[in-house]
Amino acid sequence: MIPALLRKRRSNRALIDQLHGKIVAAARRPGLYAELSAPDTFEGRFEMMTLHAGLVMRALSRLPGFGGELAQELADSVFRHFDIALREIGISDVGLAKRMKRLAEAFYGRNKAYGEALDAGDAGMLAGALARNVYGGADAGKAAALAAYVEQCARALATAPLATFAAGEVAFPDVSRAARGRHG
Repeated sequence: MIPALLRKRRSNRALIDQLHGKIVAAARRPGLYAELSAPDTFEGRFEMMTLHAGLVMRALSRLPGFGGELAQELADSVFRHFDIALREIGISDVGLAKRMKRLAEAFYGRNKAYGEALDAGDAGMLAGALARNVYGGADAGKAAALAAYVEQCARALATAPLATFAAGEVAFPDVSRAARGRHG
């Protein structure tokens, strides 16, 4: 019995690493920065990582079976990687706990706001939250285009069965389509 649990645990770790890699790749897509004008800074990349991870966690947590467990393991993985990134930019152990607490508050606060807007089907509310968090309160046009992309992502992820996630697959829509859809 215990070896089976350990195998499952290792299997989940590999799966979570694969899902995390897909999220990182999505959060680094050039179109987010070039077409949707997400700031190409440490903070901007945090925002895109938070957004994509939150969307996947939201979809997973709504699935029957072990989707909720995978969502929690994915959150743990995201924060392990945040820890590594902060250490790589030179944050000391003394300041790390405070920074991680702020990142956690930002991560969960943003995803709560995005989730509430998506649940309400309120594109304006979603664009407002994105404008505040991603664009520093400026440029409603950029925020509206990003909101269209986020809505597309949420729809695509909501229709994915658990088997898709269990295979380590996550499909994010084309960034260019969202940008074109809002601008022309």
